[in-house]
Amino acid sequence: MQTLFINIKELLQVRNEPINMVSGKDMAVLPKIDNAYLLIQDDCIVDFGSMQNCPKLEYGDVIDVTGRVVLPTWVDSHTHIVYAGNRIQEFVDRINGLSYEEIANRGGGILNSAKRLNETSEDIIYEESKKRLEEIMRLGTGAVEIKSGYGLTIEGELKMLRVIQRLKENYSLPIKATFLGAHAFPLEYKENHSAYIDLIIHEMLPKIDAENLADYIDAFLETGYFSVEETIKIMEAGKKFGLPAKIHVNQFTAIEGIAACVANDALSVDHLEVVTDADIVALKNSKTMPVALPSCSYFISIPYTPARKMIAAGLPLALATDYNPGTTPSGNMNFVVATACIKMKMTPEEAINAATINGAYAMEISATHGSITKGKKANIIITKPLTSYYQLPYEFGNNLIERVMIDGKFV
Repeated sequence: MQTLFINIKELLQVRNEPINMVSGKDMAVLPKIDNAYLLIQDDCIVDFGSMQNCPKLEYGDVIDVTGRVVLPTWVDSHTHIVYAGNRIQEFVDRINGLSYEEIANRGGGILNSAKRLNETSEDIIYEESKKRLEEIMRLGTGAVEIKSGYGLTIEGELKMLRVIQRLKENYSLPIKATFLGAHAFPLEYKENHSAYIDLIIHEMLPKIDAENLADYIDAFLETGYFSVEETIKIMEAGKKFGLPAKIHVNQFTAIEGIAACVANDALSVDHLEVVTDADIVALKNSKTMPVALPSCSYFISIPYTPARKMIAAGLPLALATDYNPGTTPSGNMNFVVATACIKMKMTPEEAINAATINGAYAMEISATHGSITKGKKANIIITKPLTSYYQLPYEFGNNLIERVMIDGKFV
């Protein structure tokens, strides 16, 4: 089956040769073709170019997208969309002046979600989670990472990872599963951290490995949560089971966690609302992708990742949603891109690169996703008629997506 899109106003993120990521000043370069065509065969991109060189289609569908922008689907490399219930009351508590830490100290936050998760059946969690997944697909997300971390018990963590596995089996977009047993210390281990870390390493990980339920391992490396030393133990244990690290770090404080992550070959370090000069030095020339989560900063009113400082230092940067019930109850990557432009002063070109090709790197799918390249998967966004792709972040509150194609099929 062939599909030929013609009269594309702007075809974005065109890469003749596949690349892994863009960094520093190269993030401001977004290759595009004006008045373009794009040819899809089955589930892959097979050709593209200027309309003056447009081929004639012998069979298949020709779709005229005059006035519309076409770009790769968003790659959301950091989410927690498998959860039970919600944390609406905490939203009101924050409005009334309680901090993230104060809410957590009175049993809210991650422990609140863990309690709900362990009380809810796997089937109900799956039904709730697949609705969220379908929603973000309609909003243009064509690849997603999903974390566990609301179980904090052996059965709870396995339950979450099995739900993610069911989503992988039933949906065609790439889904990566991350084991985040080290999300918080359960109350019974609050004074005995080593016992909980032993539970993660010696009981949870072997069971997860036996069922092949995870692609990555994660920890909340933060003051009051998991220390640098505790996180290193978790990363080292993950390596033994073939799980690269993707670590929550520097959300509230900088405690030299980024250097430890880089030293342990972390694929990504995520949040980074606080970034020191030493952190930037640690990330330079590494293989670790920094990932910013601007809608989390927006929702809980904390600082934004210093994108300008990081890009000026020559670093790459990816963008993701952090979709979760407590601090970012939204998986809208369009809002993330707009917020990165508005609040982090990223250019539209930088933000789109961060949300496509660099996000793909943070999920290890650069070879197949994240750009318009021959041989890559046909995962594309078709906008409504626009004056320019700059309109995407400019009209931050409007849904400007007309259609989404994943694996060559319209969502």
